[in-house]
Amino acid sequence: MRRLFIPIAIFCTALSAAVALLQDTKEGRAQSAPAAEAAPIYVMPKSGPFAPERIAIPQGEYIAAWARSGHSDAASESFSHWNADGVIPPVCAVCHSGAGFRSLHGLDGSAPGLPAQPVKVGGVVDCETCHNAGLASITSISLPSGISHPVDGGELSCMTCHQGRAAGVTISRAVDGKAEDTADPKLTFINPHYATAAATLLGGYGGMGYQYPGKDYSGRFLHAKPVASCVSCHDPHSLTVAEETCLTCHASGKPADIRISRISFDGSGDLKKGIRGDITANASRLKTMIEDYAVKVVGVPLHYDGSRHPYFFADANGDGVADQVDGKPVSYNAWSPRMLKAAYNWKFVGSDPGVHVHNPHYALELLYDSIEDLAAPLGVDVAALGLIR
Repeated sequence: MRRLFIPIAIFCTALSAAVALLQDTKEGRAQSAPAAEAAPIYVMPKSGPFAPERIAIPQGEYIAAWARSGHSDAASESFSHWNADGVIPPVCAVCHSGAGFRSLHGLDGSAPGLPAQPVKVGGVVDCETCHNAGLASITSISLPSGISHPVDGGELSCMTCHQGRAAGVTISRAVDGKAEDTADPKLTFINPHYATAAATLLGGYGGMGYQYPGKDYSGRFLHAKPVASCVSCHDPHSLTVAEETCLTCHASGKPADIRISRISFDGSGDLKKGIRGDITANASRLKTMIEDYAVKVVGVPLHYDGSRHPYFFADANGDGVADQVDGKPVSYNAWSPRMLKAAYNWKFVGSDPGVHVHNPHYALELLYDSIEDLAAPLGVDVAALGLIR
Protein backbone atom coordinates (compact mmCIF):
# COMPACT_ATOMS: atom_id res chain seq x y z
CA MET A 1 0.00 0.00 0.00
CA ARG A 2 1.28 3.36 -0.93
CA ARG A 3 1.00 6.10 1.68
CA LEU A 4 -0.28 9.58 0.82
CA PHE A 5 1.98 12.31 2.15
CA ILE A 6 0.51 15.88 2.46
CA PRO A 7 2.99 18.68 2.87
CA ILE A 8 2.78 20.11 6.38
CA ALA A 9 2.11 23.62 5.16
CA ILE A 10 -0.92 22.56 3.17
CA PHE A 11 -2.27 20.54 6.11
CA CYS A 12 -1.95 23.42 8.53
CA THR A 13 -3.69 25.80 6.13
CA ALA A 14 -6.61 23.41 5.67
CA LEU A 15 -6.93 22.82 9.41
CA SER A 16 -7.03 26.55 10.13
CA ALA A 17 -9.75 27.03 7.52
CA ALA A 18 -11.82 24.25 9.02
CA VAL A 19 -11.56 25.70 12.52
CA ALA A 20 -12.50 29.14 11.23
CA LEU A 21 -15.49 27.69 9.39
CA LEU A 22 -16.64 25.89 12.53
CA GLN A 23 -16.39 29.08 14.59
CA ASP A 24 -18.27 31.08 11.95
CA THR A 25 -21.01 28.46 11.96
CA LYS A 26 -21.41 28.56 15.75
CA GLU A 27 -21.47 32.35 15.77
CA GLY A 28 -24.01 32.33 12.96
CA ARG A 29 -26.24 30.00 14.90
CA ALA A 30 -25.92 32.11 18.01
CA GLN A 31 -26.80 35.25 16.08
CA SER A 32 -29.77 33.63 14.33
CA ALA A 33 -31.19 31.95 17.43
CA PRO A 34 -33.32 34.92 18.56
CA ALA A 35 -34.79 35.28 15.09
CA ALA A 36 -35.63 31.60 15.00
CA GLU A 37 -37.36 31.80 18.37
CA ALA A 38 -39.42 34.79 17.27
CA ALA A 39 -40.59 33.15 14.06
CA PRO A 40 -44.27 32.03 14.09
CA ILE A 41 -44.95 28.35 14.57
CA TYR A 42 -47.64 28.39 11.88
CA VAL A 43 -47.22 30.36 8.72
CA MET A 44 -50.57 31.02 7.04
CA PRO A 45 -50.63 31.74 3.34
CA LYS A 46 -51.89 35.06 2.13
CA SER A 47 -55.65 35.29 1.54
CA GLY A 48 -56.59 33.82 -1.75
CA PRO A 49 -59.61 34.35 -4.00
CA PHE A 50 -61.84 32.36 -1.60
CA ALA A 51 -61.34 34.42 1.56
CA PRO A 52 -64.56 34.29 3.70
CA GLU A 53 -65.20 37.99 3.40
CA ARG A 54 -65.17 37.67 -0.38
CA ILE A 55 -67.65 34.81 -0.59
CA ALA A 56 -71.17 35.97 -1.38
CA ILE A 57 -73.82 34.53 0.98
CA PRO A 58 -77.23 34.12 -0.66
CA GLN A 59 -79.78 36.36 1.10
CA GLY A 60 -76.98 37.58 3.38
CA GLU A 61 -78.52 41.03 3.70
CA TYR A 62 -81.83 39.58 4.85
CA ILE A 63 -80.16 37.17 7.26
CA ALA A 64 -78.19 40.02 8.82
CA ALA A 65 -81.35 42.12 9.22
CA TRP A 66 -83.18 39.21 10.85
CA ALA A 67 -80.25 38.52 13.18
CA ARG A 68 -80.56 42.06 14.57
CA SER A 69 -84.34 41.88 15.00
CA GLY A 70 -86.47 40.93 17.96
CA HIS A 71 -87.55 37.74 16.22
CA SER A 72 -84.03 36.30 16.56
CA ASP A 73 -83.26 37.57 20.07
CA ALA A 74 -83.11 34.34 22.07
CA ALA A 75 -82.22 36.32 25.20
CA SER A 76 -85.41 38.40 25.10
CA GLU A 77 -88.29 37.70 27.47
CA SER A 78 -90.32 36.40 24.53
CA PHE A 79 -88.03 33.40 24.16
CA SER A 80 -86.10 33.12 27.44
CA HIS A 81 -89.08 33.23 29.84
CA TRP A 82 -89.04 29.42 30.19
CA ASN A 83 -85.27 28.88 30.27
CA ALA A 84 -85.27 27.87 33.94
CA ASP A 85 -87.82 25.14 33.16
CA GLY A 86 -85.97 23.89 30.10
CA VAL A 87 -89.15 23.52 28.06
CA ILE A 88 -91.97 25.72 26.79
CA PRO A 89 -95.60 24.66 27.40
CA PRO A 90 -97.32 23.62 24.15
CA VAL A 91 -99.84 26.48 24.24
CA CYS A 92 -97.01 29.02 24.48
CA ALA A 93 -94.56 27.24 22.18
CA VAL A 94 -96.71 27.76 19.09
CA CYS A 95 -95.61 31.40 18.95
CA HIS A 96 -92.50 31.45 21.12
CA SER A 97 -90.51 28.90 19.14
CA GLY A 98 -90.21 28.00 15.49
CA ALA A 99 -90.68 24.30 16.26
CA GLY A 100 -93.93 24.99 18.10
CA PHE A 101 -95.26 27.10 15.25
CA ARG A 102 -94.58 24.36 12.71
CA SER A 103 -96.29 21.83 14.94
CA LEU A 104 -99.39 24.02 15.25
CA HIS A 105 -99.85 24.09 11.49
CA GLY A 106 -98.66 20.53 10.87
CA LEU A 107 -95.62 21.72 8.94
CA ASP A 108 -93.37 19.21 10.71
CA GLY A 109 -95.36 16.19 9.57
CA SER A 110 -97.49 16.01 12.71
CA ALA A 111 -101.25 16.51 12.85
CA PRO A 112 -102.11 20.25 13.04
CA GLY A 113 -102.71 21.45 16.58
CA LEU A 114 -100.85 22.09 19.79
CA PRO A 115 -97.56 20.19 20.11
CA ALA A 116 -98.03 16.83 21.81
CA GLN A 117 -95.15 17.57 24.18
CA PRO A 118 -93.52 20.72 25.60
CA VAL A 119 -90.94 22.20 23.26
CA LYS A 120 -87.30 22.67 24.23
CA VAL A 121 -86.19 26.21 24.94
CA GLY A 122 -83.74 28.04 22.72
CA GLY A 123 -85.89 28.39 19.63
CA VAL A 124 -86.87 31.69 18.02
CA VAL A 125 -88.91 32.89 15.06
CA ASP A 126 -86.56 31.30 12.56
CA CYS A 127 -86.48 31.23 8.75
CA GLU A 128 -88.74 28.18 8.55
CA THR A 129 -91.42 29.99 10.53
CA CYS A 130 -92.12 32.29 7.60
CA HIS A 131 -90.52 30.53 4.63
CA ASN A 132 -91.73 26.95 5.02
CA ALA A 133 -93.11 25.75 1.69
CA GLY A 134 -96.13 24.27 3.44
CA LEU A 135 -97.43 27.69 4.45
CA ALA A 136 -98.94 28.13 1.00
CA SER A 137 -101.39 25.29 1.65
CA ILE A 138 -102.89 26.92 4.76
CA THR A 139 -105.80 29.19 3.89
CA SER A 140 -107.31 30.17 7.26
CA ILE A 141 -106.61 30.54 10.97
CA SER A 142 -108.89 30.38 14.00
CA LEU A 143 -109.18 33.42 16.25
CA PRO A 144 -109.98 33.38 20.00
CA SER A 145 -113.32 34.95 19.09
CA GLY A 146 -114.25 31.76 17.26
CA ILE A 147 -113.96 33.30 13.81
CA SER A 148 -112.12 31.49 11.02
CA HIS A 149 -110.15 34.17 9.20
CA PRO A 150 -108.87 33.61 5.64
CA VAL A 151 -105.15 34.20 5.16
CA ASP A 152 -102.48 33.73 2.53
CA GLY A 153 -98.94 32.48 3.02
CA GLY A 154 -97.57 36.01 3.28
CA GLU A 155 -99.55 36.95 6.39
CA LEU A 156 -100.17 33.57 8.01
CA SER A 157 -97.19 33.78 10.36
CA CYS A 158 -98.02 37.34 11.44
CA MET A 159 -101.70 36.65 11.98
CA THR A 160 -101.08 33.45 13.91
CA CYS A 161 -98.86 34.99 16.56
CA HIS A 162 -100.20 38.53 16.84
CA GLN A 163 -103.89 37.77 17.33
CA GLY A 164 -103.81 37.65 21.14
CA ARG A 165 -105.18 34.92 23.36
CA ALA A 166 -108.54 36.33 24.46
CA ALA A 167 -111.54 38.01 22.86
CA GLY A 168 -114.75 39.78 23.72
CA VAL A 169 -116.53 36.45 24.07
CA THR A 170 -113.98 35.42 26.69
CA ILE A 171 -115.13 38.34 28.84
CA SER A 172 -118.80 37.71 28.12
CA ARG A 173 -118.56 34.11 29.27
CA ALA A 174 -116.69 35.12 32.44
CA VAL A 175 -119.28 37.70 33.56
CA ASP A 176 -122.41 35.97 32.33
CA GLY A 177 -125.21 36.10 34.89
CA LYS A 178 -123.29 38.24 37.39
CA ALA A 179 -124.44 41.60 38.77
CA GLU A 180 -122.69 44.44 36.92
CA ASP A 181 -121.43 46.35 39.94
CA THR A 182 -120.93 43.57 42.47
CA ALA A 183 -117.39 42.40 43.16
CA ASP A 184 -116.95 38.68 42.59
CA PRO A 185 -113.81 37.00 43.98
CA LYS A 186 -114.15 34.30 41.32
CA LEU A 187 -113.44 36.86 38.60
CA THR A 188 -109.81 37.43 37.66
CA PHE A 189 -108.24 39.79 35.19
CA ILE A 190 -108.26 38.44 31.65
CA ASN A 191 -105.20 39.51 29.71
CA PRO A 192 -105.51 39.93 25.93
CA HIS A 193 -101.78 39.08 25.65
CA TYR A 194 -99.10 41.14 23.90
CA ALA A 195 -98.30 42.74 20.54
CA THR A 196 -101.86 42.17 19.37
CA ALA A 197 -101.53 43.93 16.01
CA ALA A 198 -103.55 41.36 14.08
CA ALA A 199 -106.36 41.55 16.64
CA THR A 200 -106.68 45.32 16.39
CA LEU A 201 -106.25 45.27 12.60
CA LEU A 202 -109.32 43.05 12.20
CA GLY A 203 -111.44 45.37 14.35
CA GLY A 204 -115.07 44.62 15.03
CA TYR A 205 -115.04 41.80 12.51
CA GLY A 206 -112.41 39.96 14.53
CA GLY A 207 -114.25 40.64 17.79
CA MET A 208 -111.10 40.62 19.88
CA GLY A 209 -112.05 43.62 22.01
CA TYR A 210 -115.03 43.57 24.35
CA GLN A 211 -117.79 45.04 22.21
CA TYR A 212 -120.75 46.42 24.13
CA PRO A 213 -124.17 45.16 23.05
CA GLY A 214 -126.08 47.53 20.79
CA LYS A 215 -122.94 49.27 19.53
CA ASP A 216 -121.50 49.23 16.03
CA TYR A 217 -117.76 48.81 15.57
CA SER A 218 -115.37 49.55 12.74
CA GLY A 219 -114.27 46.45 10.88
CA ARG A 220 -110.89 45.59 9.44
CA PHE A 221 -108.83 48.68 8.79
CA LEU A 222 -108.42 48.67 5.02
CA HIS A 223 -105.63 51.12 4.36
CA ALA A 224 -105.25 52.86 1.03
CA LYS A 225 -102.88 51.29 -1.46
CA PRO A 226 -99.99 50.45 -1.56
CA VAL A 227 -100.57 49.30 2.02
CA ALA A 228 -102.43 46.01 1.92
CA SER A 229 -100.63 43.63 4.27
CA CYS A 230 -98.29 43.49 7.27
CA VAL A 231 -95.17 43.56 5.10
CA SER A 232 -96.44 46.65 3.30
CA CYS A 233 -95.26 48.64 6.30
CA HIS A 234 -92.97 46.31 8.24
CA ASP A 235 -89.72 44.97 6.84
CA PRO A 236 -90.26 41.22 7.26
CA HIS A 237 -86.70 40.65 8.45
CA SER A 238 -85.61 43.72 10.41
CA LEU A 239 -89.23 44.47 11.48
CA THR A 240 -88.57 48.21 11.08
CA VAL A 241 -91.38 50.40 9.77
CA ALA A 242 -90.92 51.57 6.20
CA GLU A 243 -91.58 55.25 6.84
CA GLU A 244 -91.03 56.11 3.18
CA THR A 245 -94.23 54.19 2.42
CA CYS A 246 -96.18 56.60 4.63
CA LEU A 247 -94.82 59.51 2.61
CA THR A 248 -96.71 58.22 -0.42
CA CYS A 249 -99.78 59.97 1.01
CA HIS A 250 -98.86 61.58 4.33
CA ALA A 251 -96.79 64.68 5.04
CA SER A 252 -94.85 62.79 7.71
CA GLY A 253 -93.24 59.38 7.67
CA LYS A 254 -93.58 59.07 11.45
CA PRO A 255 -96.77 57.09 12.19
CA ALA A 256 -97.22 58.81 15.57
CA ASP A 257 -97.54 62.18 13.82
CA ILE A 258 -100.18 61.12 11.30
CA ARG A 259 -103.70 62.33 12.09
CA ILE A 260 -105.99 60.76 9.41
CA SER A 261 -109.00 62.58 10.91
CA ARG A 262 -110.34 66.12 11.21
CA ILE A 263 -112.23 65.24 14.39
CA SER A 264 -110.93 65.71 17.93
CA PHE A 265 -111.90 62.50 19.70
CA ASP A 266 -110.41 63.41 23.07
CA GLY A 267 -112.20 66.75 23.45
CA SER A 268 -108.97 68.77 23.26
CA GLY A 269 -109.76 70.33 19.90
CA ASP A 270 -106.14 69.79 18.86
CA LEU A 271 -106.15 68.62 15.25
CA LYS A 272 -102.42 69.07 14.72
CA LYS A 273 -101.26 66.14 16.81
CA GLY A 274 -101.32 62.61 15.48
CA ILE A 275 -104.36 60.40 16.10
CA ARG A 276 -102.24 58.50 18.61
CA GLY A 277 -102.51 61.52 20.87
CA ASP A 278 -106.30 61.16 21.04
CA ILE A 279 -106.04 57.43 21.77
CA THR A 280 -103.46 58.02 24.50
CA ALA A 281 -105.57 60.75 26.12
CA ASN A 282 -108.75 58.67 26.16
CA ALA A 283 -106.87 55.61 27.42
CA SER A 284 -105.46 57.68 30.27
CA ARG A 285 -108.94 58.94 31.11
CA LEU A 286 -110.32 55.40 31.13
CA LYS A 287 -107.56 54.15 33.44
CA THR A 288 -108.34 56.94 35.90
CA MET A 289 -112.02 56.04 35.83
CA ILE A 290 -111.24 52.36 36.46
CA GLU A 291 -109.22 53.38 39.52
CA ASP A 292 -112.03 55.68 40.70
CA TYR A 293 -114.59 52.93 40.19
CA ALA A 294 -112.50 50.52 42.27
CA VAL A 295 -112.55 52.97 45.18
CA LYS A 296 -116.01 54.50 44.92
CA VAL A 297 -118.11 51.61 43.68
CA VAL A 298 -116.34 48.37 44.58
CA GLY A 299 -114.62 49.80 47.64
CA VAL A 300 -111.25 48.08 47.06
CA PRO A 301 -108.48 50.30 45.61
CA LEU A 302 -106.25 48.77 42.98
CA HIS A 303 -102.70 49.35 41.75
CA TYR A 304 -101.49 48.75 38.21
CA ASP A 305 -97.96 47.45 37.56
CA GLY A 306 -97.28 46.77 33.91
CA SER A 307 -94.02 44.99 34.64
CA ARG A 308 -95.49 41.86 36.20
CA HIS A 309 -98.45 39.61 35.69
CA PRO A 310 -101.39 39.85 36.42
CA TYR A 311 -100.72 43.63 36.36
CA PHE A 312 -103.59 44.65 38.66
CA PHE A 313 -102.93 44.34 42.38
CA ALA A 314 -104.72 45.14 45.60
CA ASP A 315 -103.89 48.45 47.28
CA ALA A 316 -106.08 48.50 50.39
CA ASN A 317 -104.65 51.71 51.84
CA GLY A 318 -104.52 53.52 48.50
CA ASP A 319 -100.87 54.46 48.84
CA GLY A 320 -100.05 53.58 45.23
CA VAL A 321 -98.09 50.48 46.22
CA ALA A 322 -99.31 46.90 45.83
CA ASP A 323 -100.19 45.10 49.06
CA GLN A 324 -97.72 42.37 49.99
CA VAL A 325 -98.20 38.93 51.53
CA ASP A 326 -95.11 36.78 52.16
CA GLY A 327 -93.09 39.19 50.08
CA LYS A 328 -95.34 38.86 47.04
CA PRO A 329 -97.86 41.39 45.63
CA VAL A 330 -101.51 40.51 46.14
CA SER A 331 -103.47 40.10 42.93
CA TYR A 332 -106.63 42.18 42.68
CA ASN A 333 -109.66 39.99 43.42
CA ALA A 334 -112.55 42.45 43.66
CA TRP A 335 -113.49 42.61 40.00
CA SER A 336 -117.06 43.42 39.08
CA PRO A 337 -118.26 42.59 35.56
CA ARG A 338 -118.44 46.26 34.57
CA MET A 339 -114.94 46.92 35.82
CA LEU A 340 -113.48 43.81 34.16
CA LYS A 341 -114.88 44.76 30.76
CA ALA A 342 -113.38 48.24 30.93
CA ALA A 343 -110.00 47.00 32.20
CA TYR A 344 -109.81 44.40 29.43
CA ASN A 345 -110.48 47.00 26.73
CA TRP A 346 -107.97 49.39 28.25
CA LYS A 347 -105.30 46.68 28.25
CA PHE A 348 -106.33 45.47 24.80
CA VAL A 349 -105.79 48.89 23.24
CA GLY A 350 -102.49 49.32 25.06
CA SER A 351 -101.24 45.88 24.08
CA ASP A 352 -100.74 47.02 20.51
CA PRO A 353 -98.12 49.81 20.37
CA GLY A 354 -99.14 50.48 16.78
CA VAL A 355 -102.90 50.57 17.30
CA HIS A 356 -102.97 54.16 15.99
CA VAL A 357 -101.89 52.74 12.62
CA HIS A 358 -103.51 49.32 12.63
CA ASN A 359 -107.03 50.45 13.53
CA PRO A 360 -107.32 53.82 15.31
CA HIS A 361 -111.09 54.10 15.06
CA TYR A 362 -111.70 50.67 16.58
CA ALA A 363 -109.43 51.61 19.48
CA LEU A 364 -111.27 54.91 20.02
CA GLU A 365 -114.66 53.18 19.94
CA LEU A 366 -113.64 50.62 22.57
CA LEU A 367 -112.26 53.35 24.82
CA TYR A 368 -115.30 55.59 24.43
CA ASP A 369 -117.78 52.80 25.16
CA SER A 370 -115.82 51.69 28.21
CA ILE A 371 -115.71 55.28 29.53
CA GLU A 372 -119.43 55.66 28.89
CA ASP A 373 -120.23 52.41 30.70
CA LEU A 374 -118.25 53.39 33.81
CA ALA A 375 -119.63 56.93 33.80
CA ALA A 376 -123.13 56.04 35.06
CA PRO A 377 -122.17 54.44 38.41
CA LEU A 378 -119.50 57.13 38.88
CA GLY A 379 -121.93 59.96 38.16
CA VAL A 380 -119.78 61.33 35.32
CA ASP A 381 -121.42 63.38 32.56
CA VAL A 382 -119.87 61.96 29.38
CA ALA A 383 -121.27 64.77 27.23
CA ALA A 384 -119.44 67.31 29.36
CA LEU A 385 -116.12 65.58 28.60
CA GLY A 386 -116.38 66.60 24.97
CA LEU A 387 -115.41 63.18 23.72
CA ILE A 388 -116.47 61.92 20.31
CA ARG A 389 -116.91 58.26 19.48
